[in-house]
Amino acid sequence: MAYIINDDCIACGACAEGCPVDAISEGDGKYVIDADTCIDCGACAEACPVAAPQAQ
Repeated sequence: MAYIINDDCIACGACAEGCPVDAISEGDGKYVIDADTCIDCGACAEACPVAAPQAQ
């Protein structure tokens, strides 16, 4: 199950910098995770200052 980024995202980019497989990109007002690329490692959740990435 891939992670998703909820509406708490502040678009700081910390999650994208922490992603080992480059599954995260800047979307419209918040970052988004490509579910097909995500390896469910949780690095994005650990890097995020507002806990926006959540496991599904």
